[in-house]
Amino acid sequence: MKKFIAILVALVLCMSFCTSAFADNDGWTIFVYICGSNLESEDGYASVNMQEMIDATANSSVRFIVETGGASAWQNDASPNELDRFEIAGGTSTIVDRQPQASMGDSQTLEAFLRWGLTTYPSAHNGLVFWDHGGGSITGVCFDDNFDSQSLTLRTIDDALNNTKDALPGGFDFIGYDACLMGTLENANMLSSHAKYMIGSQEVEPGTGWNYKAIGEATAADPAVDAATLGKAICDGFYQNCVDNDESAGATLALIDLSKISALCSAFEAYAEHLYDATEDETNFAPICRAIVAAENFGGNNRSEGYTNMVDLGGLVDAGSKWSSNAQPVRDAENAAVVYQVRGGNHPNASGLSVYYPLQVQGSKELSVFRDVAVSTHYLALVSKIAYGFANGGSWAGYDPNTPWDFDSMVPDYTQSTAITFQEEPTVDENDVYYFVLSDKGLNNTVSVEATVYMYTDDKKNVISLGTTSDVLADWNTGRIEDDFDGYWFSMPDGQNLFVKLVSESDDYDLYTSPVMVNDELTNLRFAWHHDTGEVELLDLWDGVGDNGIAARPDQSLKVGDHIIPAYDAYDAETFEPSEFTGDEYIWTDGDTLGFGPLPDGDYLYSFCINDIFGGSYATPNADFIINQGSISFNAAA
Repeated sequence: MKKFIAILVALVLCMSFCTSAFADNDGWTIFVYICGSNLESEDGYASVNMQEMIDATANSSVRFIVETGGASAWQNDASPNELDRFEIAGGTSTIVDRQPQASMGDSQTLEAFLRWGLTTYPSAHNGLVFWDHGGGSITGVCFDDNFDSQSLTLRTIDDALNNTKDALPGGFDFIGYDACLMGTLENANMLSSHAKYMIGSQEVEPGTGWNYKAIGEATAADPAVDAATLGKAICDGFYQNCVDNDESAGATLALIDLSKISALCSAFEAYAEHLYDATEDETNFAPICRAIVAAENFGGNNRSEGYTNMVDLGGLVDAGSKWSSNAQPVRDAENAAVVYQVRGGNHPNASGLSVYYPLQVQGSKELSVFRDVAVSTHYLALVSKIAYGFANGGSWAGYDPNTPWDFDSMVPDYTQSTAITFQEEPTVDENDVYYFVLSDKGLNNTVSVEATVYMYTDDKKNVISLGTTSDVLADWNTGRIEDDFDGYWFSMPDGQNLFVKLVSESDDYDLYTSPVMVNDELTNLRFAWHHDTGEVELLDLWDGVGDNGIAARPDQSLKVGDHIIPAYDAYDAETFEPSEFTGDEYIWTDGDTLGFGPLPDGDYLYSFCINDIFGGSYATPNADFIINQGSISFNAAA
């Protein structure tokens, strides 16, 4: 008994000594708020990262203070029924506190963790990391699986940080997001009074997330390393992690100097004022929207994968530079704020920060949230104007930026845009070309045009959608749009044509996504088609953005032995009522790749999809066409 008491006293003294000794040096304490969600319960990613933290502290003075929750099951010592608090230091992990289960998406849970942690573990340098799924400026981060996916919004994070300022008056050295899509201007603006730097990704992050060993290496080399240097090490470590796991193509991560955000927001407001004023002339509205929609965006933003509505800030500003002399000052201010960034080949022009833009409004609450976090009153007025038109059938008549209107009264779901009208209705001309001519109103309301191709099933009872193509010719001066379809399509190695959606276009390659069943789970297969070589490069598998706004983390691409079944939108051939259709199972083998070649001879349908500036769309009647030995012949529109 005496031996036990002596050991216990020694342990207590050791813990006390370690805490006080650490507080006296120039070391780092990094608080990590881990909402495990399905990332932990299904794949154990949080456990992997916590092991990296253990390894990172073995030869470094850094320590991680971690709170875990939000998952239905854990693959380490954390409990699914309580909130566990870990001290990870000196190469070991210890549960030092346990709290009753509560939602990780509740600001009070975050506030309690920060107050406890900052009081118990004072340090010369402090970082804060949010770990989980992220959804961008609208839906936030940390979606708790045990509490109906409740998440921390930007405002609830702000509340928690404001309420704990007394525990850390100088603010954090950095606040980072090991989560998707959180590298946004709205987020940086919110954090600017709480930290010196922000670290966040514009794009979705791979499941493996950050490399926490890189933090250990940087702090081992210099225990008093400054936040900017450590932030660069975090970015580099993350990117190397992506390279090692063949997931670097879409990777982005940036270090943001939050002291520069106020100047950036001021410059953006001056730019947005010019842009809004330009839209008072309705002939400018569509060209502005077309340019913005063509800018880089992140997190899918298509009907197959869902919408995050996060657009590159630099791309959005460049898109409006014709209408604003203040565009370059915004770019200069952003370049000053983005201290460092890493980015893969799919995002060579990513500027480091995204901003919300309503590519397609997802539910009536979205704009109410944006109104509360917008950094510019004129930009809010522009976004509201677009949403107002969406809610009012394609018309902004009666919109007044100075008169508040109820965002939540929107009805953002109409299947056929009334903003699209024609001078010449869609038809097939004497030269066998399917075309239409927009009226002045239709031209002013059109942001882009795609085409959808349908293939008949063998029994002719159904048609299946092969997806969309950008093979259309558009004259934005005259409003004439015509097909330019070459008959080529993407296919599985066994020749099954895929249902594909174009995600983005660039000078060198186009990005596509295709819904598939992989080992009985519905997901999206993402790939790039390279213009110069015609090569189809497989990128990854991604579950997309859920109805609750959760952006899944992409997984590695197809593996040998995976069972793949193509999925399609299908319709009854006579009534065009939706029906069900899936392809044949294929087992992926070594050396397989996707094909790109001519469609087989047969009967097909073709329809234009006209996207309006408000986020709505108009589908033209289907035109029949036949492929015969590579030659395409259209019949009159059905």
